[in-house]
Amino acid sequence: MSTLTGPAILPILLLCASNIFMTLAWYGHLKFTSQPLWIVIFASWGIAFVEYCFAVPANRYGYGVYSAAELKTIQEVITLTVFAAFSVIYLKEALTWNHLIGFAFIAIGAGFIFKGPIGAGH
Repeated sequence: MSTLTGPAILPILLLCASNIFMTLAWYGHLKFTSQPLWIVIFASWGIAFVEYCFAVPANRYGYGVYSAAELKTIQEVITLTVFAAFSVIYLKEALTWNHLIGFAFIAIGAGFIFKGPIGAGH
């Protein structure tokens, strides 16, 4: 397996693709408020199916390389990154200092997940 698709990288790439589709499914319809809700629900459901086609293999391939908690943490950090870009580029919303500080605190929390048990081995 090449470095770009190695066991540690492949789940991250799949989670990136997954999160792009999920962000579209959850928030893409916000620009189509004139469409009936049932139509956007079914459209979002179809997009979410594609998201699952990336998320399930990401977790299947990633588990063992990463713990379940680490996979979830990777997914959440990717979600915030994709959402921040999506909200600025697609929804044309401002990314404020409040958002950046909040995301930074979440990133700090993610760092603790990957650090391992505090005090272990000391």
